Amino acid sequence: MADKITLTKRDRISVWLRSTFLQGSWNYERMQNGGWAYTLIPALKKLYKTKEDRAAALKRHLEFFNTHPYLASPVLGVTMALEEERANGAPVTDVTIQGVKVGMMGPLAGVGDPVFWFTVKPIIGAIAASLAMTGSIVGPLLYFIAWNAIRMSFTWFTQEFGYRAGSKISDDLSGGLLRDVTKGASILGMFILGSLVNRWVAVKFTPVVSSVKLDSKAYIHWDKLPDGAQGIKSALEQQAAGMQMDATKVTTLQQNLDQLIPGLAGLLLTFFCMWLLKKKVSPIIIIFGLFAVGILFHYMNLM
Repeated sequence: MADKITLTKRDRISVWLRSTFLQGSWNYERMQNGGWAYTLIPALKKLYKTKEDRAAALKRHLEFFNTHPYLASPVLGVTMALEEERANGAPVTDVTIQGVKVGMMGPLAGVGDPVFWFTVKPIIGAIAASLAMTGSIVGPLLYFIAWNAIRMSFTWFTQEFGYRAGSKISDDLSGGLLRDVTKGASILGMFILGSLVNRWVAVKFTPVVSSVKLDSKAYIHWDKLPDGAQGIKSALEQQAAGMQMDATKVTTLQQNLDQLIPGLAGLLLTFFCMWLLKKKVSPIIIIFGLFAVGILFHYMNLM
């Protein structure tokens, strides 16, 4: 019996370093597939010895793949473990490997943007910018070093976590553990996406519900303000004291809805689109339908 082929730490480091270029050949047909296959080359060369086996391995990894570039690391780890088991004779099929990739890449994609682009990067950037504004060279150096330290540490440790978890998945060929992994990733991804509905989906209704004439002491009299800076100062002081900008207080439908539940219209629209998708309505039809309704409602002064 031949010795078991095992990916060494050096092999996994090679894959980890190449993962930096995951989006180096991004394309509209299969997204990150070229960078994904390039990243796995060191592992595939170690696991498969013949030209035919290597070509077959590369071919199955040129299928569609797309996720957040940093959250691809745990998927890489799991995939390497499955390829390792396959190279050693385990009944791991192309369908199994592709199923793991697809099952993980979707949910994880929704986690990366809020964590890295909307949280970690702005925090580091704000600290670095505050230092740079004082003329200190520490600002840009801090940003470069801190960001790359966090990025590279995260991708390495999550890749190793995926590699260890992947071995357990391959031992459970009935798919129970894989279902648990993909279910957990899906729950986390859907939670993150759900929390961002209010940020991404904006619906503003413009109809006026009421228009009330205010008392003369309740609003700013712009024609009676002093000239120049003193007038601006007086206006700001009056506004801070609670006086209105105009003589008439206009209340819109959107303001009433925001007082009830902020973002309610956007949430209902999201649920409606989900219901249409569940009814097998084409996403293209939904997109063009939203465009048409938005334009129509705008010309009707409803939005």
